[in-house]
Amino acid sequence: MAHFVIIGAGECGARAAFALREKGFEGGITLIGAEPLAPYERPPLSKGSADQTREPKFIATLERYGEQSIDLKLKTTVIALDPATKTLRLSDRQTLAYDKLLLATGAAARGFPGVDSTSQRIRVLRTHADAVALHAALHPGRHIAIIGGGFIGLELAATARIRGADVTVIEGLPRVLKRGVPEEIAEAITERHCQEGVDIRCDQTIEALQEETDKVVVRLASGEVISADLLLVGIGALPNVALAAKAGLAIDNGIAVNERLESSHADIFAAGDCCSLPLSLYGGRRVRLESWRNAQEQANLAAANMLGERAEISAVPWFWSDQYDFTLQIAGLADEAVTHVRRDLDDGAFILFHLGADGRVLAASGIGRGNAIARDIRLAEMLIAARAHPDHAALAASSVKLKSLLAA
Repeated sequence: MAHFVIIGAGECGARAAFALREKGFEGGITLIGAEPLAPYERPPLSKGSADQTREPKFIATLERYGEQSIDLKLKTTVIALDPATKTLRLSDRQTLAYDKLLLATGAAARGFPGVDSTSQRIRVLRTHADAVALHAALHPGRHIAIIGGGFIGLELAATARIRGADVTVIEGLPRVLKRGVPEEIAEAITERHCQEGVDIRCDQTIEALQEETDKVVVRLASGEVISADLLLVGIGALPNVALAAKAGLAIDNGIAVNERLESSHADIFAAGDCCSLPLSLYGGRRVRLESWRNAQEQANLAAANMLGERAEISAVPWFWSDQYDFTLQIAGLADEAVTHVRRDLDDGAFILFHLGADGRVLAASGIGRGNAIARDIRLAEMLIAARAHPDHAALAASSVKLKSLLAA
């Protein structure tokens, strides 16, 4: 019978393996992961509610992999991929043949130039082991410095303050969340962090980092020196493409795939953080999406197409972040918008609808406490998917139900 192999035992890879079984595939499935732990969810790693001294939130029990006849190989890496012979060479010296292959290799945290990856006081956050090391240092009397005012950096800043640590955030751009988050929402997030005692420094260039026995010293170009017990580097992630590139697959800000997640080589698919894909909703723009929901949606799509379906990507990109009691959600891609309309909701929550030159809704960004914006953002996703051109005044009026605009 056919043998399907999935490289990458994260959210995307694990979900794809189970999706293959749910869709009726009866052949062999091998799921290969480099970490010693079974596949787990990564979003909780930076959240204040997670107890990182315990096990992570596993996607499934080990028993379930066995029940579904999924051969889960942990602590294993793929040394080489040969598309011509459809074989893989593993770190345990085994050679594995495949009929179809899914690359779900994810992304790796971008390190600070010149910093040793084995540093104990200068850390990144990508794995459960990283989270355990970081959270162990988050307690009163400690000073945590964070390089990067993006989602990971600010979520960790919130977690650290909730646990009583002092926090300094150093951002090279003029404001936090500069990439992909509108200024009004970034201002609301900044204000909340400042209320909680976080020291946010924007427009700062780091001249040098020095790790000493009991501290990390950050020297800014301005001449200021910041000392911290621990430094988190949160400056983004890079797709894991080395294996694919060495095998000759096309690379374009990730493993380049088409609308069906097919790579440039036959019978090799890629999904999740490691790949870039064209979105017809945005004129075929090639993008790479890093989000929990994207990993799940692409896992299901990859499984379907590995089984011979010809399904294409149709989902609207969606991102979210929890900081203190605030939830930020973004649907769609706003970078080509020319204007926006603000819709105010209860208790200070609001949503910004980002519109193209022709008035079409390209994206929506919202912030509020708890689930205050969840329903409206979901309806905004549907407006984006429908390529809707709603009346601007109606979008702004909270008395007008978004569902009525969708129906129109």
